[in-house]
Amino acid sequence: MNFGFIGTGEITKSVIIGIINSKIKFEKIYISKRNNIISASLKKKSKKIIVLNNNQKILDNCKMVFLAVTPSVGEKIIKKLNFKKNHIIVSFISTIKLDHLKKYIKTRCKIIRAIPLPPISHGVGPVPIFPPNKKVKNFFDKIGKTIEINNENLSLNFWTMSSMMAPYYEMLNNLSSWLVKKGLNKRKSENYVISLFLGLSQNADKNRYRDLKELVRKSQTPKGLNEQALKKLKKLNFYKKLNITSENILKRLKGK
Repeated sequence: MNFGFIGTGEITKSVIIGIINSKIKFEKIYISKRNNIISASLKKKSKKIIVLNNNQKILDNCKMVFLAVTPSVGEKIIKKLNFKKNHIIVSFISTIKLDHLKKYIKTRCKIIRAIPLPPISHGVGPVPIFPPNKKVKNFFDKIGKTIEINNENLSLNFWTMSSMMAPYYEMLNNLSSWLVKKGLNKRKSENYVISLFLGLSQNADKNRYRDLKELVRKSQTPKGLNEQALKKLKKLNFYKKLNITSENILKRLKGK
């Protein structure tokens, strides 16, 4: 099978690297030249990657096509394309819902919304998809962990969580910068903070059937450092503001 990508940003790059590093069998991957730097770097990774200037040619050469353009230009680009009934269209566009995609595409082909993130390049990370589709599930299961969702409104909650990627990295940056200000080497500071949170995530993963509240409780000792830090962050309304931010993102996704 040939795969096609319309839009060549970081998510496209991550998915394609994930494909190359996986056991997914493919003949060719056709990608748009929208981002010259990324498309050129991807082309160097495999002779099977073909860069095209024409998005319609990508559609004409592929059965499974991934829409990875930004929301601001998504509608305009999609409306110009001619789709076929045998196409499987996978949209990474966060703010264009399924009913609008159907309206823009006009052809009765399979349309699925998916939320892959950069860790997929390493073969890890969840990929929520809506609606459930066996072929798309099998695809993402080879480079990540597919989560099938039966309700689009519920899927918007997963899109909301995907917005926490940059805030999470900013938190790591903030903490490592604090260590640097205290006199530690920048590289050692970053390595320590990344390793610390990686270890905590792995510990949570190994205890995934345990209530997260229990992990919070067991991470504290009376009058200990973790108890002090948690109380201070709660007093600063850190977690309430996190919820408020999530609600604001969800409202945008709902078009409110």
